[in-house]
Amino acid sequence: MTFTARSTAEQVTAGLDLRGKTAVITGINSGLGFETMRVLSLRGARVIGLARTLAKAERGCARVAGETTAIACDLSDWASVRDAATAIRNIDCPVDMLICNAGTISTKKITRAHGLEMQFATNHMGHFILTHHLMDQIKSARQGRAVLVSSLAHRAFTFRDGIDFDNLDAHKEHWPLRFYGQSKLANLLHAKALAKKLTGSRATANAVDPGVIRTSLGRDVEIPLMTVLMVMTRPLQKSIPQGAATQCLVATRPELAGVSGAYFANCRQANHGAIANNEALSDRLWQYSQEVAAPYLQ
Repeated sequence: MTFTARSTAEQVTAGLDLRGKTAVITGINSGLGFETMRVLSLRGARVIGLARTLAKAERGCARVAGETTAIACDLSDWASVRDAATAIRNIDCPVDMLICNAGTISTKKITRAHGLEMQFATNHMGHFILTHHLMDQIKSARQGRAVLVSSLAHRAFTFRDGIDFDNLDAHKEHWPLRFYGQSKLANLLHAKALAKKLTGSRATANAVDPGVIRTSLGRDVEIPLMTVLMVMTRPLQKSIPQGAATQCLVATRPELAGVSGAYFANCRQANHGAIANNEALSDRLWQYSQEVAAPYLQ
């Protein structure tokens, strides 16, 4: 592969025929999620597009020409996630690509869902529940792939020990960007644990960093802080088509069929740091997530 940080989603999928394949994508109403849906649909894939409300999902799906199905999935509402997974299973087809793209970032007042700080409850736990319910569909595909969208924030902003299990509800202290970084580390650790669970099957799980992109993700971030971050990262910023490239590449390229448990950035496999390679931490997060989400995993 000769793709770079400036490659676009259309470029990394050029020449691929995805007819007969189904992709499930979260957060398709805007930004990276919409671009990922548009490009995979352009290559012939059927897309099951998830957004926080059915209206948003329908508006997103209506903007592409290919075969799409809109489903409501509010990742902060775990009953909604379970219902969305049930609707997908009722379609009764393999899931060739599950792209856990949606996310939230906030530096405003503390908000919680299910007793957990909102970013962790949404970015990690919501996708953990969705992935759990779709594992049989991923395994039944010819070569199913789970792609979890992480971020460089998993190294830049998270806690020293990675996951602060004693403060996941932010009752002690609240460092907003650290909580965001923690949730993105959780995405990466989830992919690592999932890859291990998929050993012996044809399915794979990997994590990706889309890069720094100006999207609606920052809508809940205080304006002065977002301005500072955007100025500091300006040389690294990508367009939305460039930001969607890595997740499209990992979801589709045939030469990556046997790659699992890896981390990709700028359209190539990358170093994710020691904390993300901590198998004991990954196992502990998996166990914790199962226990907390138990009522929604049935």
